[in-house]
Amino acid sequence: MIELDLLRAAADRIGPHLHRTPLLSARTLGDRVGVELALKAESFQKTGSFKPRGALHIVLSLAAKQRERGLITVSAGNHAQAVAWAARIVAAPCTVVMPSGAPRSKIDAVKGYGARVVLHDDRATLFDRLREEEARTGACFVHPFDDPVGIAGAGTLGLEILADRPDTEAVIVPIGGGGLIAGVASAVKRLAPACRVVGVELEAGPGMKPALAAGKPVPVARPKTLADRLTPPFVGALPLEIVRRCVDEIVTVTEAEIVAGMRALMLYAKLYVEGAGAAATAALLARKPTLRGGARVVAIVSGGNVDPEQVVQVLSAHAAAAEHP
Repeated sequence: MIELDLLRAAADRIGPHLHRTPLLSARTLGDRVGVELALKAESFQKTGSFKPRGALHIVLSLAAKQRERGLITVSAGNHAQAVAWAARIVAAPCTVVMPSGAPRSKIDAVKGYGARVVLHDDRATLFDRLREEEARTGACFVHPFDDPVGIAGAGTLGLEILADRPDTEAVIVPIGGGGLIAGVASAVKRLAPACRVVGVELEAGPGMKPALAAGKPVPVARPKTLADRLTPPFVGALPLEIVRRCVDEIVTVTEAEIVAGMRALMLYAKLYVEGAGAAATAALLARKPTLRGGARVVAIVSGGNVDPEQVVQVLSAHAAAAEHP
């Protein structure tokens, strides 16, 4: 696990630049499954997701000469925006390698923060393209999920949850590359060892469960999904080790459950969320985690960067279901 003093130091370092996101009561949704539910709304964070916590912590931890060489990363969305935003904070040049098929809104957002975007056609070789640019420019790589400094930044989210709700009995966390759950689990288990940490993966493309079974990161399937941020090419080696030691349970959700989770958050919690951001709530509503009745539960809403057409798709599905129950 990440040490508690490192987590607290990360909170002190990045706190002046970030929002302290709210922990929102969600009684209507909690009552559906018999728990006391609160939502950690990272959709209100800078750039619209939890990602700036880790990205900014990495960037602020670099020496000035390292930042002068520039920053580089690879991402299809939220991490790309987070690194571009962090680079602007420290006035460092930034390059982001993105898949050519990334949504235009995400590409435009990264450029809007001042970063140079390198588009690459083959998602399977995105990291190879990154390494080419890294070698050519000498820029410092800001890893999306497998960096202890970035994981410490993500862990500040766990510190905030327990500061705001010390009696929390379970925290439900979406899993992509594993950086978020590794950070949150480190914070939670340091401060409240009895609190359960539950990870949520996409059923059609899990990464952490197969990695745990193999004892190492393995390639992850990339199905077409509204929760594309749950399908990185692999999970990180350090997150894998932290999850193995600290996470109590990993469950999976289907695409239909993701859609239901997005719809529920939009209609009942009034939260504009992306598919991955709805994963924790979706798992809870589908009764996937093992929880006692009446448990005090926090579901992390990890991001709100959803394209408008996806919102229309989700709400249209709701309207169709209402017309033909």
